[in-house]
Amino acid sequence: MIVVVRAGALTTVQDLGRPGLAHLGVPRSGALDTPAHVLANRLVGNPASAATLETTLTGVAVRCVRDTVVAVTGAFSTVRCDGRAVPWGAAVRVPAGAVLDVGPARRGVRGYVAFDGGLTPPPVLGSRATDLLSGLGPPRLTTGDTLPLGTPPEPSASELSPKRTATPEAAPTPAPPVELVLRVRLGPREDWFVDAARDLGRGRYSVATPSNRIALRTDGPAVRRVGPGELPSEGMVLGAVQVPADGSPIVFLADHPTTGGYPVIGVVLEDDLAAAAQARPGAPVRFVPLGTR
Repeated sequence: MIVVVRAGALTTVQDLGRPGLAHLGVPRSGALDTPAHVLANRLVGNPASAATLETTLTGVAVRCVRDTVVAVTGAFSTVRCDGRAVPWGAAVRVPAGAVLDVGPARRGVRGYVAFDGGLTPPPVLGSRATDLLSGLGPPRLTTGDTLPLGTPPEPSASELSPKRTATPEAAPTPAPPVELVLRVRLGPREDWFVDAARDLGRGRYSVATPSNRIALRTDGPAVRRVGPGELPSEGMVLGAVQVPADGSPIVFLADHPTTGGYPVIGVVLEDDLAAAAQARPGAPVRFVPLGTR
């Protein structure tokens, strides 16, 4: 198991989430920066579906009860093992009883900490992900918590060979965006707006402070509506860009509600959402409309 020595501002257990259950009112959840989560698992030899820790801004510190191979990806930070600096973005062996300390994010927002064997709290609806909106999955970490680890993966023949290539010891990862560029397929409610493509594409926005795992909120010029009123609640998808009455676009992330009444002007391409997970408050945001959905 691991023991939480310092929980950080918001550290949760995440995997690939619970896709396919929106008809039951269950959000997808899972890692906000999926590529960083997958890379961390790959570095320690886990499958992509293994659960990791997702940290937020201030990092986390844990004590490993057994010898453990660990990797930290996502937001760049200083990583230490019992006070000694160790590589970020690489597989690191942590001896039994040692404390792994992931420091505050120097770039980006969310870090991912993978342990060989993966974190194995009891799954809920097929996933170990913490969903902050619905309350499904393990609670957010607090100091003193313990989390079980799975059995480390057995090395394959290729991993034991001198030309080992299956599990890299280190791998490159993208830097957090200086400007967050979000490509948007317009629809299904672009007809609710005076000029959806023009207003959304030419507006200068920035990441608003209240952004969280549920949604990335923006500050900037209002997207103009044709008239007053609201829609009856309808289904929402990952990446949906809702425009509430104040006209400030909201981009739904992993813990988003499955229904909503504000009109959806478009949907952000899923490939662009990992960068949204790493954009700090105040970072500039540019929407790029791609045409009618």
